[in-house]
Amino acid sequence: MTDDLDQLIERYHSALSEFMTGNPQPAVAFFSRRDDITLANPFGPVARGPHQVRLAAERAAMNYRGGRAIGFESFAKYVTHELGYLVEVERYEAKVGGRDDLTPLSLRVTSIFSREADGWKLLHRHADPITTVQPPETVLPK
Repeated sequence: MTDDLDQLIERYHSALSEFMTGNPQPAVAFFSRRDDITLANPFGPVARGPHQVRLAAERAAMNYRGGRAIGFESFAKYVTHELGYLVEVERYEAKVGGRDDLTPLSLRVTSIFSREADGWKLLHRHADPITTVQPPETVLPK
C-alpha cells in the first residue's frame, strides 16, 4: 500500500522540478479530477475544483523560470487504504518573478493523496514559504 504511494511521490517530486521551469503540466497530471480537490499556493487564495486548481497551478508556474528541485525533507507521512498525507519542506532554486538570478527558495508543504480508480491522486496541496520561526506580527494584515 505505501510502496505504490512512495513511487508516486518520487515521480511527483520530479514533476515539481519541472514546475520550477514554468511548466505546470507534469505536476497537474498528478491532480485528482474530483470536485473537492483544493490547492492553496503562496500566490493566491485557495482554489477548489479541477478547473480552478489547474488555473491556479498554471498561474503559480508562471512565476518560475530556469529552476529545479534541490531536495525534499519529509517530516511526516501517514497512509491508509484510501488516503495518505505528506508533510515536507521542498527546496528549489529558480528565477522568481522578474529576477534574472537563480534564487534558493523553500516551501512548507502538506499534500493529501486519495486512492482513486486509476491510482493515487493529489487531492489537496497547501504550500507556503514559512520554514522558520516567525514573529507574531506576521499574521496581522499588512
